[in-house]
Amino acid sequence: GRELVRSLQAELAQEGHVVSLVKLCQWLGLPRRTLYYRPKPRRRVINTDLATRVKLALERFPTYGYRRLACVLGENRKPIQRILQLKNWQVRKRPQGFRPRARSLPSVTTRPDERWATDLTHVWCGKDRRGSLAVIIDCCTREILGWRLSDNGSSKTAEAALEEALVFRFGALGRIHQPLALRSDNGLVFSSRHYTATVKAYGLTQEFTTPYTPEQNGLVERFFRSLKEECIWQHRFESLGQARAVLGRWIRYYNEERPHQSHRLCGAPSTPCNSCVGCAKTRGSLQ
Repeated sequence: GRELVRSLQAELAQEGHVVSLVKLCQWLGLPRRTLYYRPKPRRRVINTDLATRVKLALERFPTYGYRRLACVLGENRKPIQRILQLKNWQVRKRPQGFRPRARSLPSVTTRPDERWATDLTHVWCGKDRRGSLAVIIDCCTREILGWRLSDNGSSKTAEAALEEALVFRFGALGRIHQPLALRSDNGLVFSSRHYTATVKAYGLTQEFTTPYTPEQNGLVERFFRSLKEECIWQHRFESLGQARAVLGRWIRYYNEERPHQSHRLCGAPSTPCNSCVGCAKTRGSLQ
């Protein structure tokens, strides 16, 4: 706008026509302020007290982005994002590549205790070497109902996690009398005769994902990612006992305090909030 008007005025002056800027603005239908306005650079001020709190929160949760940090600190997310940008404290973004997704067998459910999911992962335990961690997650609330860390990845470990989940949810260990599915991959542990017999004895319906499609068991896979980024990779365990203690504290934090994306970062799996629509559905189902 400004350069166009001034160049047009110069061309007219070369041809012998003296035209004022006001007149040119009238001809072109431009407001005169576009010719005289000069933007003033605004100095971005950082709230030092808030920046100190953000830094302390980052030291405790180094993998959190500005949305989850804002939830943890109880602040608006925009000043948190501005501080992370100006201080260069932003978390590295994961590369977004194309991955084909399986459309069948969705794992998300509409009510608690409709489908559970289970899987195994490995944890390095120092002198006790590699341990196996089995977890049971509710596909509606994302709550970890049972888990077991042992020095071997046998079916006994997975069965112990399942029995802990049954006791936690139903108060006693025995056959349940409501439809409940248990999803897992096709690993040797979950397809073994001993494990399948145990699942059947407790009244659960076992379902397996399609081979080579871990996204069909995406809830438990996503939990393992959070567990490794926020807990396992932040520690160097010296023994199996130390790993059990640290993992137990983090899983308790995950269930009771950690803001969850499925609850719009406004509640933990076992403590949904009172205002969010999605959390209200979960809360109503738990009552």
